[in-house]
Amino acid sequence: MSRPMNIGEAAEAAGVSTKMIRHYEQIGLLPAAARTDSGYRQYGERDVSLLHFVRQSRRLGFSMDQIADLLGLWSNDRRTSREVKALAQGHLDALEEKMREIAEMQQTLKKLVGSCHGNDEPHCAILDELAVSSPEAPEPGAVGAKLVRKTGPKTHAQKASVREAPSVHADLMAWTRSIHAGPGHH
Repeated sequence: MSRPMNIGEAAEAAGVSTKMIRHYEQIGLLPAAARTDSGYRQYGERDVSLLHFVRQSRRLGFSMDQIADLLGLWSNDRRTSREVKALAQGHLDALEEKMREIAEMQQTLKKLVGSCHGNDEPHCAILDELAVSSPEAPEPGAVGAKLVRKTGPKTHAQKASVREAPSVHADLMAWTRSIHAGPGHH
């Protein structure tokens, strides 16, 4: 048996940070380390093996709950490979779904970026396309409304016209232009 390691040595041997070792102990993924009389943590080869296992699992994107389940299966001599495969297959299925979603987002964004002239003109096909999918203009004070408004407070008439903004794309664009223009600019 090799000599016990301190937390820094165990971290280096496992390829993780000391902060992560403490975190894994805190959440119960790694058993609490043995301590010296002066309170320093001590780790053995089994602890380093567990840390390697966790690091590899994290690299594959498993969640902490999934890693806990995998560790439980790893330490259970009565496990079946069917159980391990089912857990890994579920994770693989979730990753493939995320990849499909990302590929769809990427294609849509490529189309949008390609449709924008990217010049000094204010018209942008990206904003037009995003507005088409919007059911109606946001209410004053709604999320994003304060980010759009760059000028002072609206008059009562302007507030009323914003509340009555129809859900038609052209009216949405006119509404957003009126917010940028500020009071007295129609």
